[in-house]
Amino acid sequence: MPGRLIYLIGPSGSGKDSLLDAARDSLAARGCKVVRRVITRSAEAVGEAAEAVSVEQFQHLKAQGAFALDWQANGLHYGIPIEIDQWLAAGNDVLVNGSRGHLHATRQRYPDLLAILLTVDPDILRQRLLARGREPLAEIEARLQRNARFASELLAEAPDVRLLDNSGALHDSVARLIGYLAH
Repeated sequence: MPGRLIYLIGPSGSGKDSLLDAARDSLAARGCKVVRRVITRSAEAVGEAAEAVSVEQFQHLKAQGAFALDWQANGLHYGIPIEIDQWLAAGNDVLVNGSRGHLHATRQRYPDLLAILLTVDPDILRQRLLARGREPLAEIEARLQRNARFASELLAEAPDVRLLDNSGALHDSVARLIGYLAH
């Protein structure tokens, strides 16, 4: 029986990378593989443990058919390695850190995917974004407004998306994530 694609989405600062890091062992024990994305940013950039490549390298990989999924967001290119298809065919669940804007296209390729939207209380998200120090306050406020609109639109278009609140303790979010995979 083939595995299921778990498509984790959420705004920047919602804690997707922290959640994946904290859940990695529990996911592995369930036979769920966590995918390492390919991203066009410098290897020195702070954030997820991704494979950093240049735009030229990314385009070459894409032309070679190296990605099952790819998209652009925030001035960067993102790719999910084609190996996920082999893992799914072998019966493994596969969890990817996806893109909210690419959910529809991903669902066309993987119609049985489980989409999970990681949410965070707006005040907590504001504090997380401020603590990162990557953006001025005006950009953070604009991002929070976009996030609220986007989440509302996404849930109207895809009511089967599961919500996972990551405003509290990380271990609680891990437990809820594992619970979603059990169903």
